[in-house]
Amino acid sequence: MRTYIVVFVGVLLLAVAGTPLARKLGLRLNTIDKPDPTRKVHTIPTPRLGGVAIFLSTLIVTLLLGEQYNVSQLAGILIGAALMSFMGLWDDRFSLPASVKLIGQFIALSLLVITGVSINILPHPLLNLTATALWVVGITNAINLLDNMDGLSGGIAAIAAAHFALMCAFTGQYLVGALSVAVMAACIGFLIYNWTPATIFMGDSGALFLGFVLAAIGIKVDFPLNTPIVTWMVPILVLAVPIFDTTLVTISRLKRGLNPLTTPGLDHTSHRLTYAGLTRREAVLVLYGVAFSAGLVAIFLTRATVLEGYLMGALTGIIGLYGLWRMERPPFWPPNDKK
Repeated sequence: MRTYIVVFVGVLLLAVAGTPLARKLGLRLNTIDKPDPTRKVHTIPTPRLGGVAIFLSTLIVTLLLGEQYNVSQLAGILIGAALMSFMGLWDDRFSLPASVKLIGQFIALSLLVITGVSINILPHPLLNLTATALWVVGITNAINLLDNMDGLSGGIAAIAAAHFALMCAFTGQYLVGALSVAVMAACIGFLIYNWTPATIFMGDSGALFLGFVLAAIGIKVDFPLNTPIVTWMVPILVLAVPIFDTTLVTISRLKRGLNPLTTPGLDHTSHRLTYAGLTRREAVLVLYGVAFSAGLVAIFLTRATVLEGYLMGALTGIIGLYGLWRMERPPFWPPNDKK
């Protein structure tokens, strides 16, 4: 527990101090997110290098604990995460084709697999490799897509990391837990400046980094007191909000004949909540509540029987399917034919 406290305080202080510096750097480098009423909700040009502060504050403290980790696996996670952050930084400044970003994500994924950070509960290696690729690439992009409103992506990432840290504390995985605490603290430090009205955005450099690290943590978290037949659902529930949002916009855009990954738009879950009458701050807080509740269900599943686990999983799945159906209808959609 002392490790958790040291990591939390250290990363938090670095993020709080580093984010204003990242803002100044963003202004100097002209890495600015400009308003666009067809695809963005902010109205003031805003620097988007907050991800640099998130990445560096997490990296510095994690490296100080590096000798306590499995060195090869930590290297795979951190090098892959660094690649994600640098690629996102380049995209924030110059813009990269989606194909190049996808190639970079698979290179980072290969670092995880080579160092042993992969799903291994399925009966065939090829199935495990496929599941790992879908999980890592999917969550990396889901957190990036979720970064569409002040405080949303950083807050959801902080809540997910907090739940992972708590689970690690229950099972004695203190080093994986320390990485989770580092991510949580970095997000909280960043949120001080990103909460509405935001003075800085995390940009792709932060969103891709957070998605990749959270995906890796979801693979690494172990549940020795229960069976994988049940606990495979735990990381999915912890990251239920970004998974739901990505599923929603993918289905919705495909129905409208649009490319789900390369077509930006005001059709995310957060936007739809505002169309129903919530303010942006209220919409973000509602999604925080959903993320927190899903995390509590995930914690329950770590100790649930097979029957309990699948009953709870089925109930959660039904709620999710109903949400997908309901979000495609008024008052959530369509708002004046916006795309």
